[in-house]
Amino acid sequence: MLRFFAVYGNPIAHSKSPLLHNHTFSRCAINAFYGRLLLENGKDLRESFKAHHLSGANITIPFKEEAYRQCDEVCGIAKEIGACNTWVRENGKIIGYNTDAQGFYESVKDFKMSNALILGAGGSARAVAMILKTHNIPTTIINRSQEKLEFFANKGFECFVSDEFKADRAYSIVINTTSAGLNDESLPLVKQKLQEIFTHSCYAFDLIYGKQTPFLALARESGLECKDGREMLIYQAALALALFVKECPLAPSEIAKIMSEVL
Repeated sequence: MLRFFAVYGNPIAHSKSPLLHNHTFSRCAINAFYGRLLLENGKDLRESFKAHHLSGANITIPFKEEAYRQCDEVCGIAKEIGACNTWVRENGKIIGYNTDAQGFYESVKDFKMSNALILGAGGSARAVAMILKTHNIPTTIINRSQEKLEFFANKGFECFVSDEFKADRAYSIVINTTSAGLNDESLPLVKQKLQEIFTHSCYAFDLIYGKQTPFLALARESGLECKDGREMLIYQAALALALFVKECPLAPSEIAKIMSEVL
């Protein structure tokens, strides 16, 4: 029986997730199809998932926190994060997972990180912050508004509103979790402040993939080692596929190798 999966987001046309999953389904003779679904209102997520008879889905910007609220059960680190990027239909229930967290860590684990600075405070930032905390890496969060910082403050993270942040210390890695640069040439922080931060940093990571964002371009100019979200995308997708297709004999690391053939 053909199983259907999809990725939800807004925007969503740029997503490479269908390419990764469908390539792997084909290579592994899995009878399934993975598509894209544009969602205008996050409150419609659960209804859409059921209406399309999906066996599972990935959820991307800006619906990860909504996905957490709407599933029947939450597993693993998603409970700590308060955001889900993966839904799986199990025994009639929608089970929420977060593969972003481990996907991110797999892509940066070779970096020598003593601390970290995260730009943004959405669902992706939560995943990154919580997995870094799991690995005992002190992390600071900057966001343009105070609103979403409360979650991080309650978890013990140091938090600043962008305008109040002073770039007066060194951070091993600076991570952009915002959508700045996805569809425009904007930066996640004022250019001068970013330059000051980069002066004392070693690594820059942007969750956006497939293009050199202004954030990464500026980091490269400052001499930092840079990485975009390609590996994170592949790792989180591999972890999600292993949840979608539990009978798949391949380990997530092997699935990731297959996915990397097309990205």
